[in-house]
Amino acid sequence: MKVRPILSCVLLMPWIANAQVVEKGEERADVAPSRWSVGLAAGARTELYAGEGTYTRVVPFFGYEGERFYWRGITAGYHLVKGESFVLDGFLAGRLGAMDADDFGREELARRGIDRDLLEDRDDSVDAGLAASWRGKAGEIKFELKADITDTSGGYEADIGYLYPMRLGGFVLTPSVGVKYLSKDTADYYYGTLDKEVARGVVRYEPGSAMLRYIGITVARPFAEKWRAMANAGYEFLPSEITDSPLLKEDIDGNAGLFIGVSRQF
Repeated sequence: MKVRPILSCVLLMPWIANAQVVEKGEERADVAPSRWSVGLAAGARTELYAGEGTYTRVVPFFGYEGERFYWRGITAGYHLVKGESFVLDGFLAGRLGAMDADDFGREELARRGIDRDLLEDRDDSVDAGLAASWRGKAGEIKFELKADITDTSGGYEADIGYLYPMRLGGFVLTPSVGVKYLSKDTADYYYGTLDKEVARGVVRYEPGSAMLRYIGITVARPFAEKWRAMANAGYEFLPSEITDSPLLKEDIDGNAGLFIGVSRQF
């Protein structure tokens, strides 16, 4: 599993050497250049939870890029500060981390002494936060801090990453690497067992706060005048605090994800 994203970056190196760095004032591959856009997006990840198989989800996509306000799919934000090289945003974002208890593998959990019928669903939530980015000739550094405002997990997450926006022919590419910090409440909710479950007889497991490393690349390509296709592939390297969870797939050490979408610009 670890080889795939690293190998992809190695294969891209000869192309990247001939690519042009995106200059200040231009956007990344994950930001549409037009004011309005609408489309459809689909996401998939490799098996993370025990017995769930490949997880897929399809959602409509709406986008708006204003002078201050923006709406990008499940994220809406406002540019509090917007300069040529520094941007500070306040935002709201959906966290699509839902997992129905019925989607766990009954046999896989039984091997660990867990009755699937005693588990609760993990729900989606909404986060509020601040995001800052600094862009220069060497690329872009971003920092993001967000917290759950729906009290689903009651936790927060911090993310620091490095991006290198570039153009290659008709494509806009944005490779990225970074580190995420999950607070205890966030990690315990999505990767541990809940108090309600423990009260029913499920083994208690609380991973506590955790640090996740990730790598990814986003690619965008305009076509047919007003249409735009975008894809993102990424991989998270999971620490032992998370991989030791009895709810996760056995022998897992990371999780790969793919997102693809197509939108029409107005």
